[in-house]
Amino acid sequence: MTPVEEQLEVLKFEQPLATLQRLPSGAYLVVVPDFPLPPGWSKPSTSIRFIAPVGYPLAKPDCFWADPDLRLASGGPPMNTGGNQIPEVPLSQLWFSWHVAAWDPNADSLVTYFHVIKNRLREAR
Repeated sequence: MTPVEEQLEVLKFEQPLATLQRLPSGAYLVVVPDFPLPPGWSKPSTSIRFIAPVGYPLAKPDCFWADPDLRLASGGPPMNTGGNQIPEVPLSQLWFSWHVAAWDPNADSLVTYFHVIKNRLREAR
């Protein structure tokens, strides 16, 4: 089992429906379906997608994607977002330009990055 596959099993304790797809480059697409959203969003849940890049965990995850129809409850787009195709995946989603400030490849994991995403979506903005 690769380190990414091992970390997915840990993420599944928190998100049992999470899946992993190996991409042609050797990167992995992590998908967390039906992630519940707090009030302030246009819908009650969304699918989350992010990439564990080639070289992970030395290379850190960067940015994430949600359902293309996700908006703020007001109808406006969330901050730092845009429509964007996921690299190596023929799927256009709502791209969140959201970055982790510090990454320690010896301590951080898919769960760490998922918590970065979770914290971003906690506040509808």
